[in-house]
Amino acid sequence: MKHMVKLQRIKPWILPGAMLCGILLHNYMGLLEPTAPYLIFIMLFITFCRVKPAELRLTGMTWALLGAQISGAAIVYFALLPFGEEIAQGAMICVFCPTATAAPVITGMLGGSVPRLIAYSLASNITVAVSAPLVFSAINGGNVDFAVSMRDIAIKVFPLIVAPLVCALALMRISPKAHRTIAQRQSWSFYIWAVSLFIVVGRAVSFVMSEPPGKIPVMITIALVAGVMCGLQFYGGRKIGARFGDKIAGAQGLGQKNTVLAIWMALTYLNPVSSVGPAAYIAWQNTVNSLQLYYKEKRESKKQGLS
Repeated sequence: MKHMVKLQRIKPWILPGAMLCGILLHNYMGLLEPTAPYLIFIMLFITFCRVKPAELRLTGMTWALLGAQISGAAIVYFALLPFGEEIAQGAMICVFCPTATAAPVITGMLGGSVPRLIAYSLASNITVAVSAPLVFSAINGGNVDFAVSMRDIAIKVFPLIVAPLVCALALMRISPKAHRTIAQRQSWSFYIWAVSLFIVVGRAVSFVMSEPPGKIPVMITIALVAGVMCGLQFYGGRKIGARFGDKIAGAQGLGQKNTVLAIWMALTYLNPVSSVGPAAYIAWQNTVNSLQLYYKEKRESKKQGLS
């Protein structure tokens, strides 16, 4: 019992601690980076075990968030274009890129609707896989091969989202008892997420520090703009979610981004310096997530202390 009380007390500090360790030990992240996809797969598998197939459906919130994602990317790009192509692309990719694969995990931890978020995550990633070649072709003057681009993006997006969902649904059919046991172990996702956060933040720091020194003023500007985009998307998603009775799923759906995919897309199809935007977004969005989880754990600790 004492062990559980101690764990509850330090839990709010685990995610900020993971981020700090990632910053301090960023030089060693190359050794751990190959484990990240497996950690995300396990997290999603645990989270998906609590979802019933009948709950996975597109809703009004799905379409509203998709509209904000796609139209928002276009508005941001053209609004910032007068300030420089690199800045406009860095901001645009932070809005255009799809929902993070780990977003359902954080949504579940915060008490939002996981099925709603999974439905939007699938729709968001499919939309980007189909529309990204058109978007990048327009930006680059038609120099992007549509079929090849769509294939490459789909290969990076779908396995990590679809595979854990298929495995969770298969386990529900094959062994309902094992499925129920895993569904009741949602707290495991929190600690796996802490390890993932340690790796992702470390890699983001290493990535930014490897950029050429001459680009530092532009990179700082892009990083600050990414912070504004992060705040606006969490706020906008929360407002959209409130209209459909789920502020948490709305905020996480629009605000939490697949930054690894965004960095790859920026390096492959846009000005490489624009990739600093999603790299900085990693720190911004995970600061928001850490604060949300910190205050949630604090509230729960107070309730338990009162009871």
